[in-house]
Parts: sequence; C-alpha cells; structure tokens
Amino acid sequence: MVCREGDITDLKERIIETSLVLFEKHGFHGVTVNDIVRESGTSKGGFYHHFHSKDELLFVIHDYFISYVLTKAQEANATSQTPTEQLQKIITSFVKVFDLYKPHLTVFYQESTYLKPQYEKAIKVKRDSYKNVLFQVLREGMASGEFRNELPVEITGMSILGMVNWTHKWYQKEGKYTIEEIADIYVDLVLQSLLTEEKKRSSTYRAYFLSKSAASHKKNNNEFCTGQTNQSV
Repeated sequence: MVCREGDITDLKERIIETSLVLFEKHGFHGVTVNDIVRESGTSKGGFYHHFHSKDELLFVIHDYFISYVLTKAQEANATSQTPTEQLQKIITSFVKVFDLYKPHLTVFYQESTYLKPQYEKAIKVKRDSYKNVLFQVLREGMASGEFRNELPVEITGMSILGMVNWTHKWYQKEGKYTIEEIADIYVDLVLQSLLTEEKKRSSTYRAYFLSKSAASHKKNNNEFCTGQTNQSV
C-alpha cells in the first residue's frame, strides 16, 4: 500500500490535534505515546514516522504558532510602505494567533517548562527574531518621525508584546468581540500612544484608529444585551 502525501499530512495533523487535547486534559507527563497512538487511531510506526519522541511533538506544537507570527512579521516588513503600516500588520497577526492556535497556546503556557534544552533553544531563537523585528520597526518609526522618539524602544516593544500576550488569559471565541475587533482595539491603543501629534492629525494615520461611529454602535449593542456583563470578552 502506497501512502499519499495528503494522507501523511493528515496523519501528522491528527496526531498533533489528539495530543493537544490529551496534554491540555492530563498534562505532558500524564500522557504516553501509547495514549496518543490509541486516541489518534494510528500506530507507533505512524507516530515515529513524524516525531522522534513525545518531546519533539511538544516542540512542534510550540513551533507552529511561533513560526506563524514570525513569518507574518517578516511579510509585513516586505509589503509595508511605512513603519506604522508594518506595526499594524504585526499587531494584527499576533492577536489573531490566539484564535487560530488557541489549543497550541494553551498547551504552550501549561507545558513549556518541559521542553528539552535543544528545543527550548530553537524556540528562543525564533522568539528573539520576532522581538528584534518589532524593535526594528519601532526604531524606523522613530527615525522617520512617525513615532515619538522619547520612548525607549525596548520598553515600548516589551509593553506591546506583554499586552498582546495576555490575550490568552481571557479571549474566548464566543465572546462579544471578534478577534479582528480585538486586533483593531490593540492597534488603536498602541498607535494613539506611539504616533507623534503631527502624524495623529494626518488622515493617513487616523485611518488606523477606531471609527467613533463603529465603536459607539458596538457599545450600544453591548448595553442592549442585558445579562451579559459577565460574558468573556
């Protein structure tokens, strides 16, 4: 029997999806390869064809979303006309990862301490690369006169990362704001603080801010829906 490429890819994804559920429920050390094989409906041969070990599987889970945001940041760098546009794209793609890879992120924050040193190092390299892309955008924005140059690059960059990273603590798909709306709110918060007063008066840059009419409409809709004050955002 010849396995097609699509079958192999489907099997790998099935193993990952199964392990995400098991790791989240039982913890990394509470799950064996046999558990993953049984629940994913594959064999040990199928598992080890894709992963050398359970440790490598945990690394791949981490690598999925880190590679995604890094690739998107690099694409933003290549396709943007201004640092402001680049920063908007970086923030938006970063926020969206909490919707696209929510199970991966849950396992990451829960089980990242169990990464083997070689995998932890590989993840750190990508995280540092992402951070450096963000820092460079801030430097370029300050040099071009778009961003306030009295703000320290490192503190500003780490503040953005910290704010967006915290999304995993409260974001729910069924909440009253979509992931796109949350991204727009973050962009507004950051750029309102970061842009110079001159740039904030420009219609080109004001286009990145929230529309007052849209924000008012959303607020009115939320107030109309009584009994939802405890709903997740």
